[in-house]
Amino acid sequence: MRWTKLLAIVAAVLVVATTGWAQPAKVKVGFIYVGPIGDYGWTNAHDVARKKLERAFPGQVETMYVESVPEGNAEPFIDKLVRGGANVVFTTSFGFMDGTLAAAKRHPAVIFAHASGFKRNDNMATYMADFYQIYYLNGLMAGALTKTNRIAYVGAFPIPEVKRHMGAFALGVRAVNPRATVHVRWLFSWFDPAKAKEATEALLAERADVFAFTEDSPTVIQVSAQKNRASFSHYSPMQRFAPRHVISGQLVHWDRIYVDFIGKVLKGTYSNQNLENVDYWWLLAEKAVELGGQFGQPINPVFAGQLKAARVRTREFGTISVYDLVNRRLAQMTRKPVAFDPFTGPIRDRKGVLRVPAGHTMTIGELNSMEWAAPGIVGQWPKEPK
Repeated sequence: MRWTKLLAIVAAVLVVATTGWAQPAKVKVGFIYVGPIGDYGWTNAHDVARKKLERAFPGQVETMYVESVPEGNAEPFIDKLVRGGANVVFTTSFGFMDGTLAAAKRHPAVIFAHASGFKRNDNMATYMADFYQIYYLNGLMAGALTKTNRIAYVGAFPIPEVKRHMGAFALGVRAVNPRATVHVRWLFSWFDPAKAKEATEALLAERADVFAFTEDSPTVIQVSAQKNRASFSHYSPMQRFAPRHVISGQLVHWDRIYVDFIGKVLKGTYSNQNLENVDYWWLLAEKAVELGGQFGQPINPVFAGQLKAARVRTREFGTISVYDLVNRRLAQMTRKPVAFDPFTGPIRDRKGVLRVPAGHTMTIGELNSMEWAAPGIVGQWPKEPK
């Protein structure tokens, strides 16, 4: 017994000596947030998951966070978390990617993970709970419910993540209503209720009657509801802000990724030297995301009758209601292996250029670098390829 314990101690010392990382009995986890924790959207969802992470590992995990960090100035805040004892750091916005990589190289004994990016290092993983499947389902409903055939999308930043979500949404819209168009207004901000209000009012003036958005407040929902217009919730459960106007939306379970990741850190599966190929890309099948404007309710019953009355002809299912189509596509994308993907070709962009060949499904790398605009999208599109 004594020799067994001695060998275990020697092994642990060797691990620390060669890697700088010992399997911890307890970890201190730091979070870098791009917005305030009360934003009701992206940052709020990460903070809810942070609290669930602590509850999942009582006595083993301590967390801390910094909120409203400018994307181009993350490094000083990361350094502060490391000085405060963080041995794992999660950075939670696309614009933190390069700063996180620089910090990872500067702090080789610390584990890092960056949300929504694609750059990794020995001690830096990437992760994403992505919504493109759900945006497609939202698009199916939007296309069925619009009366003006003008659907609005208030976008945050024109980065590939937001563009693929808009693209999936537009593909869903056109799958049930080829005459409908998706009109885009960019905010160039993740959280700016004043700009979101202005963009919504402008789109209302242009006769848009269904609204989707990427901005971390319920502003678009509230402003459009004042004009009796329908909308989709974004990231957090926002249906309560307009119970009779929110059709559905996108909900996230970041805690599923955080609990899995930190569990592997505590077990010694993940260290500061084996993360270069660790990339979480979790979707409906992994239960990292959920369809709905509130948890447990994929479609607001207020809109069920209209969606059941709307009929669409499909190659796969024949003529069915949009309500049934949404539920069938949801089931197909929730199973493993996934039986349907919105980005399976042939798909041409809004200029008519073939972007996804027949039979090909876009890879994670292609989705993470997507710049083209899907058919039906109207409006400014920075970095749109020729």
